Amino acid sequence: MLIQFSFKNFRSFRDDTILDLSATKMTEYKSHIITVGLEKLLPTAAIFGANAGGKSNVYLAFRYMCTYVCSSFAFGGDSLINDEKSQFPKPTPFLFDNNSKDAESVFEVYFIGDEQDKFKTYNYGFSVDVNGVKEEWLNTKAKSSRGEFKSVFYRNRDEDILELCRLPKNCHDNIETALEKEVLIVSLGAKLKIDELKCVRDWFMKHEVVNYGNPVENLVLSRFIPKSFADDPTVRAQVVEFISTFDESIVGFQVNKYKDDEGRRQMNINALHKINGSDELVSIPLREESAGTLKMFSLYPRLMKIMETGGVFFIDELNSRLHPLLVRNFILCFLNPEMNKSHAQLIFTTHDTWALENDLLRRDEIWFVEKEDTGASQLYSLADFNDENGIKIRKDENYEKNYMLGKYGAIPALKPMINKKEN
Repeated sequence: MLIQFSFKNFRSFRDDTILDLSATKMTEYKSHIITVGLEKLLPTAAIFGANAGGKSNVYLAFRYMCTYVCSSFAFGGDSLINDEKSQFPKPTPFLFDNNSKDAESVFEVYFIGDEQDKFKTYNYGFSVDVNGVKEEWLNTKAKSSRGEFKSVFYRNRDEDILELCRLPKNCHDNIETALEKEVLIVSLGAKLKIDELKCVRDWFMKHEVVNYGNPVENLVLSRFIPKSFADDPTVRAQVVEFISTFDESIVGFQVNKYKDDEGRRQMNINALHKINGSDELVSIPLREESAGTLKMFSLYPRLMKIMETGGVFFIDELNSRLHPLLVRNFILCFLNPEMNKSHAQLIFTTHDTWALENDLLRRDEIWFVEKEDTGASQLYSLADFNDENGIKIRKDENYEKNYMLGKYGAIPALKPMINKKEN
């Protein structure tokens, strides 16, 4: 499970930024707390903020780190692969400051392994600039150890340091020979089948990071179908059951497989609806269903995967095209320990203030992003917020009302859209 994600100098976030999923000592909704090893963690984090405030940049920072870890083995000038995936993704630093615009971007996570990993805690991070990886580190701590982390490896480009202290000695030469400036040791080590590094890389590969506020990405995601959907009636029935939680009119799916003019296998998917007052069915192309239905159809395989693997589902604009009650039902999947047996976590950005009602989330599960006059964004938790009198927010406050009144910040500073001219 993710304990903490932090980053610095990425897009609108100039300073150290921390998203912490550790449970505080608050008394509300103790059932939300998941105990793993010696850690008490939370299954959800909701991020609110004004348009252009920077909340999507938290999502993009996590996406950048996951993509880099999972793909960097293909990067580098000597790579034999020549496609978009092999292109080194240069970071976007905070550009409105002379110091930060040329500085490196930093990404770091703390996470805890599962029972098979004996609940070991990992601290992994790297910094990257236009020239590649500047610094990278991996530290671990056993469940039984309450002391300091022990270094597995450390590299520093500027100081010409490469310490592989706790990696197998027979792998040192291979890493030193194959490591390029754009490649992460974790990514390279996973390809070399070094167990500890493969464990870290695989942890990142468990996550789903999607942006449903982007129309193009939303369209692409809606075209992915659940595994075995085309061939297994049981899988199709499971999808119908999932869809029926918000739309009972769909009673089945029809899959027509064919080959195009070039011999490539294709398929058409139709949703089956029951005609009122009859047992007859009408077939409607899935692509013609509502945007909300298509979004839920695309969410299903990712939700099933996350619930099975116990990864992190990071969704930008979860509320897009979905009714608030449907979003609430989706969130409850992660808050219900009977359903979320693998301890999956949901992090999402949203504009829907109903999610601030204090009958759904704990204060330490609610986060805000606010952009300062300098253009730099700040991320903070409701649990850490002090009002103008320096007093912590109470659990019985009306979070939604107070947020809309501007008590917690992170709302738009509105001006008239049209200035009425005097005659």
